[in-house]
Amino acid sequence: MKKIIPIFIISLFIVGCSGNGKSKDLAVKINNYEISQAEFEQEFQNSIFGRVDTPESRKEFLDNLINRILILQDAQNKGLDNDPKFLKIVEKFWVQSLLKLALEKNARDLDQLVSVDDQTVKKAYQKMAAEGKATKTYEEMYKQLRWELVNIKKTQVMNEWFSKLRNNSDIRVNKNLILKVKQGGRDGK
Repeated sequence: MKKIIPIFIISLFIVGCSGNGKSKDLAVKINNYEISQAEFEQEFQNSIFGRVDTPESRKEFLDNLINRILILQDAQNKGLDNDPKFLKIVEKFWVQSLLKLALEKNARDLDQLVSVDDQTVKKAYQKMAAEGKATKTYEEMYKQLRWELVNIKKTQVMNEWFSKLRNNSDIRVNKNLILKVKQGGRDGK
């Protein structure tokens, strides 16, 4: 992880501060930071200012953008982008974002892969009925029961994925250090 984060930060800095280098569609230049017309339009449309496209909202967005860039440049000039606290925040954000993206992708893949046919739903209902757990008719319980069966299957597939990831990895845990409980709880008092 420690090797990935600095490379990520350097890439983010280079991409963020270089612009696209085309002076013909250059919309804004603030010291060494260039913003093309397309980048400006995209940022404007994605901002709160873009909700109403007027010359006033564009000017307000531009003023806000210039102030942000100047603050960021000042922070970089002061070396704040190398501050360990900042780097830890970026690392946490990067990890959380990548985890979220990976899990969302896996969930979308599962939605396409996991299905439960009517026969499986019917068998599950019959089993519930035989055990005296069916409180409604098959038709009344079908959607809920199918949903539950799909989620059970998704959970199984996710657990298999986790197992596969673990089995294909070299994981070493020093249980003496990890499982050691500090006296007095969290703060050691």
